[in-house]
Amino acid sequence: MHNSPSSPAGFQINRTQATVGAVLLGAGCLVGMAGVIIGGQALIAACQRWFNELEVPPGEVVKHKWDQTKAATLAGAHAWHSANGVHAHSSHA
Repeated sequence: MHNSPSSPAGFQINRTQATVGAVLLGAGCLVGMAGVIIGGQALIAACQRWFNELEVPPGEVVKHKWDQTKAATLAGAHAWHSANGVHAHSSHA
């Protein structure tokens, strides 16, 4: 090993460039976050307007679809039981 003042001291980083890079990265993150917030607010406002303009509220649509799903499931089960000669007693009210 040769130690002299003129030999490189290993890994060295330019502090000015590193500082400028960190500042630019931070500024870019802030601009990106601002974009996400503003875009998110626009999306939420559009969804709220869309829900308010619907003829049937979303909750009613879900209830209706759920009732259809239950009826179709029950009909399918009855058809399967009839086709297979199974006589099951339903406990549904």
